[in-house]
Amino acid sequence: MKNGLISIIMAVYNCAPTLREAIDSILSQTYTNWEFIICDDCSTDNTLEIVREYEAKYPEKFKVIQNEKNSKLSYSLNHCLEYAEGEFIARMDGDDISLPDRFEKQVSYLREHPDVDLVSTLVQRFSEEGMADIVKKPEFPDRYTQRRQVAFNHATIMTYKYVYDKCGGYTVSKRTIRAQDYDLWFRFFYHNFKGVNMQEPLYLMREDINAIKRRTLKVRLYVVATTFKGFHLLGYPLHWYIKPAVVTVIKGLTPSFITLLYRKHQAKNK
Repeated sequence: MKNGLISIIMAVYNCAPTLREAIDSILSQTYTNWEFIICDDCSTDNTLEIVREYEAKYPEKFKVIQNEKNSKLSYSLNHCLEYAEGEFIARMDGDDISLPDRFEKQVSYLREHPDVDLVSTLVQRFSEEGMADIVKKPEFPDRYTQRRQVAFNHATIMTYKYVYDKCGGYTVSKRTIRAQDYDLWFRFFYHNFKGVNMQEPLYLMREDINAIKRRTLKVRLYVVATTFKGFHLLGYPLHWYIKPAVVTVIKGLTPSFITLLYRKHQAKNK
């Protein structure tokens, strides 16, 4: 293992319009000791062509791999992990932006806090209309944080390979299609790992109507199943199961345009 090397893992599927901006934000990092492992999940647009261009231009930095068939995010990220050689593992999504000092600050934090196994950051939502609200997370989440919210902003994390190894990577299942990170954090706390959310938005998350539409009622019901499984794993009392189930179903029944209007309200009042 190369000391200080970050293995960035990213799964991409039909994200050509935003992909260059996402990748360029990694090329602009002040911390330069990284490798970028990108898994194309059988895109039907020119996503693969774009990532191949970067691989050809920066062969020492980029590893591009492909799934044999469309297999969703959990499988794709596990595929990336098979090629990771770094001391650190970081996440990135193909439609978002990492601020230039993200990696530098995360590595420094982990170096200064050897008892911490994972560090996440806050995120700020944005769209073609501009910057929106900052998604808050508790600075020191624990095994009870998942009762009320997802403990970490998945796409912002930096951790160690041993964390993924101990947790068994991402769960490949219909149940985790939109909850692969939520599922992972239950196992993270089950194994008594410690994570921290840096209270600084070092990551910009693209939020538009297409992203909102992907959160269907069916998907949210899968999230409920993941919630119940995780609550059982961590030994939560049964009466805690009720609220997240009700809230998730209500969100699933809410029309997409209502959610978008609420996001715009948040942006105006950030």
